[in-house]
Amino acid sequence: MTESFPASMLAAFAAIGRPVIGVFAMFGRIMTFAFTALVRAVTPPYYPARFAAQLMEIGWYSLPVVGLTAIFTGSALAQQIYTGGSRFDASSTVPAIVVFGMVRELGPVLVGLMVAGRVASAMAAELGTMRVTEQLDALTTLRTDAFRYLIVPRMAAAVIALPVMVLIANSIGIMGGYLLAIYKLGFNSASYLATTRKFLQADDIWMAVIKAAVFGFIIGLMGCYNGSRTAGGAAGVGKATTDAVVSAFILILFSDLVITIVALK
Repeated sequence: MTESFPASMLAAFAAIGRPVIGVFAMFGRIMTFAFTALVRAVTPPYYPARFAAQLMEIGWYSLPVVGLTAIFTGSALAQQIYTGGSRFDASSTVPAIVVFGMVRELGPVLVGLMVAGRVASAMAAELGTMRVTEQLDALTTLRTDAFRYLIVPRMAAAVIALPVMVLIANSIGIMGGYLLAIYKLGFNSASYLATTRKFLQADDIWMAVIKAAVFGFIIGLMGCYNGSRTAGGAAGVGKATTDAVVSAFILILFSDLVITIVALK
């Protein structure tokens, strides 16, 4: 009895320690992957054609879903603020809160999540398929650096495309709130626009741009990391796609909280 007690304790600690060590090991692999991508991004050779293609895929082709998300969110936000503000005679705050909420929080986060769902999954699926069909090994055989050729253009394009899309989404979201406020809630057009301009500050725009760049890096990193480590055939590709989207969502929301707390400290 006394001899088996230490063994059972060790087994319990091992059961706890294995997943903890696994988490730290995965974190180390992701950091190594990100550092490698940054180093390869600033050293030649470069592939501008690949970068341009990814910029179109990530940015231009994502604009329809981003625009629809933004205009619906801006309109719904204006309606909710008006309904809540009417209970406290504060309905006049609609334009100020719409512009503040869209630019600083809802615009970057919603664009990040929508693009992550569309782009991170596509990156993981494409790279995962190339991994399980040994196309990545074929590139190495042809003396082509797969990291520079496939991963760096995707990550760089995501970092650049996200801030542009967030600025566009913020404009569309503010316009959605403006249209609903003017044509449904009875606001004066000139007064609404004047209040919007008054409360929109440069710090708010910079906050949105910084968040978007971070979210873009996360999307590219999670999509490429999970895709490049795919194993196990078609089932492995499906798992990599799911892992890429879920991890991108979690990291986007976590980094949004961190940036918000640090910026408003």
